[in-house]
Amino acid sequence: MADEFIKGFGILSGAGMIWMILAGWYRTPSFGGRQLTAPVSPASNIYEQMAYLLMDAMFWFMILGPLTFWILIPVARELRAGYAGNGE
Repeated sequence: MADEFIKGFGILSGAGMIWMILAGWYRTPSFGGRQLTAPVSPASNIYEQMAYLLMDAMFWFMILGPLTFWILIPVARELRAGYAGNGE
């Protein structure tokens, strides 16, 4: 169980850091207004488009990765163990 926790925490930390860096660069128009949640400006080149895609991917990876390791995998193991025990 500790293995799943640290995997989920590593995903949360790593993806969260990457998302915060990219959101700080592209979603902070001024330090007096909204930060990290402001809409992004239209991409002017391929590198900004890739950064926007990576930023969105890291956001969803940050959300779904820990949920997978903390909830879905333990539930699947319990269901599989329960199913294997009732089938005999």
